[in-house]
Amino acid sequence: MTKKKKKYYVVWRGIQPGIYENWQDCQAQVKGYPHASFKSFLSREAAQKAFEAGEDSSQITVKNKLEKPKIDPKEQSLLREKEVLPNSWAVDAACSGNPGPMEYRAVHLADHTELFHKEFPLGTNNIGEFLAIVHALALAQKTDNEHIPIYTDSALALNWVKKGRCKTTLASTPETEQVFKVIQRAEDWLSKNKWKNPLLKWDTSRWGEIPADFGRKSK
Repeated sequence: MTKKKKKYYVVWRGIQPGIYENWQDCQAQVKGYPHASFKSFLSREAAQKAFEAGEDSSQITVKNKLEKPKIDPKEQSLLREKEVLPNSWAVDAACSGNPGPMEYRAVHLADHTELFHKEFPLGTNNIGEFLAIVHALALAQKTDNEHIPIYTDSALALNWVKKGRCKTTLASTPETEQVFKVIQRAEDWLSKNKWKNPLLKWDTSRWGEIPADFGRKSK
């Protein structure tokens, strides 16, 4: 009898994004979850690379068959007004190339005031998303906003923050030295601090682009 090959399941969008070693655990994360994204791989190494690349990677081929059709922009606006917490912050990142010049920022949803905006000569979009969340958490603690919700549209960055580590595959070179120093500071902050802020996943399909969006997309 031929031994069945072991599969590893990547969940980009689900209850808890991550890598799972059997279908039952993967299914528990995606069943009934709106717009869930997942895929199986034959090795943990391939699964890890795909997970770190993010769901926008060309590697993704499988999506939940129950995914709903796109919502009209007018309806998105109504849903956003009804469902999104107005007294909250939103973070986002952008990268011209991957890697390439990177930036991230945060805005207050109540009045769209920009809370911070940082730029780096070289980084990746995933790194920017991670740093934006940690920066927002640190700012919230410093300004007595420890209970304000923080939205991000990156499930991968949320997972990195919860694990306390930016698991980027970006090479450490003289050109990336600056961003790696900031990553180290962010990881140190996460290891030494506890936060109370709810970290919420922004539902782009229902609410449109996150308010901190830079208006450009990079793969």
